[in-house]
Amino acid sequence: MRLPALLGLLIAWPLAAGAAEPPRAMAPLDPDVHYDKCLDAARQSPKDGLAQAEDWHNDGGGFPADHCAAVALFGLKRFAEAAQRFEALAGAMMKEKPALRAGALQQAGQAWLLAGDAKRARQALDAALAYTPNDPDLFIDRARADAEAQDYKTAIADLDRALALAPGRADALIYRGAAYRQLDQLAPARADIDAALKATPDNVDGLLERGNIRRLAGDAAGAGDDWRRVEKLAPSSPAAAAAKANLARLAVGEKK
Repeated sequence: MRLPALLGLLIAWPLAAGAAEPPRAMAPLDPDVHYDKCLDAARQSPKDGLAQAEDWHNDGGGFPADHCAAVALFGLKRFAEAAQRFEALAGAMMKEKPALRAGALQQAGQAWLLAGDAKRARQALDAALAYTPNDPDLFIDRARADAEAQDYKTAIADLDRALALAPGRADALIYRGAAYRQLDQLAPARADIDAALKATPDNVDGLLERGNIRRLAGDAAGAGDDWRRVEKLAPSSPAAAAAKANLARLAVGEKK
């Protein structure tokens, strides 16, 4: 999300006749370059990025500096603070394009989700959708908030809308399959996961979920195959950690 940048002015001072030329001051960074550098720092070293963003804000960095600070707070896992910064930024950008305000609100929603506040995440995403009502990513994020609140029927409705806007999106199909599973509707759950895996066969989230569905349907061997494949494909991922735990539970169940 590129935010509007502020233009700096260079002032040339005349030299007195015969005077030695003073050291040349460095020209200020182009605002877009400054923004990119700040974001790189915020992502790679969030503590340093936050310090840079705050200094830039104090020097008149405006919206780009504030956005960079929010990204740095997100990287520091200070999710509630990041969400508040993103929301404040969206509120301050009254004269900016709707897509920019929606983007800040979407990031607020994502931060609230990671902060464990599904209600505030939903509110931020509702506000974002008011600005860009045909964005499938916003419906997917809102479905995640619905699911966190255990409102799986509403999550499915949001994912239906996302898939109407972006047919075949594997992530939306996987989320919807998981929501159907939570409602014990295994046939539509399996159909969604199979469709996602047909498009992306090595999708570890899809394989993890198919294993869950297979286990509930009584196919312990198939579930084990899916979970072991997850471990092989992405051994350091959260999906692999969940697959490992599932395999341990499966082994205990088989012994019993």
